[in-house]
Amino acid sequence: MSFVLYDYLASGNGYKCRLVMKALGMPYELKEMDIVAGETRTAKYLAINPNGKIPVLMVPGRGPIAESHAIISYLAEGSGLIPSDPYERALMWQWMCFEQYQLEPAIGTVRFWLTSLKKSPADFGEHYQERFQRGTDALAVLEHELTGRRWLVGDRVTLADIALFAYTHVAGEAGYRLVDYPAISAWIANLRTLPWYAPITEA
Repeated sequence: MSFVLYDYLASGNGYKCRLVMKALGMPYELKEMDIVAGETRTAKYLAINPNGKIPVLMVPGRGPIAESHAIISYLAEGSGLIPSDPYERALMWQWMCFEQYQLEPAIGTVRFWLTSLKKSPADFGEHYQERFQRGTDALAVLEHELTGRRWLVGDRVTLADIALFAYTHVAGEAGYRLVDYPAISAWIANLRTLPWYAPITEA
């Protein structure tokens, strides 16, 4: 039996899980959930994840795992995507925490408002401006730290790169000009050359 991933194809959080499984050659079945239509709020889905969100990974013989970073850390255990050096591993988690607390709540939210909900910045007023600025600040940090570097941690791609790539590479859909961030743009281009890369629109 293979893994089953409950996901919304446009979601960066679900995309992280798909990329990790592709990187590691792990077969999986995708069950698409329309979060805009409320498919994750049904009694059937809430029995799987009481938090009513995607992604959720069903592990054969064990059960569900929710939250994207919990999922990808489980999937990548023992692989080269997690540094063996304790210091580098801590840096990986530092970046993954940054992604969840700074970058994703800003860029991911603005992108969701504009692309999935089909709203305009005016619909959210000051809330939009606050979120957008938070995303600008996060991109500035990422740009600074990627300058002169190929990957975020060490000399090879790790979960940190996958986690931050997920929403950063589609930041243009949230109104950000990635052309203004040359180090980020080069990093995105580097990841897209990896043999297991697939676009966010691919199951």
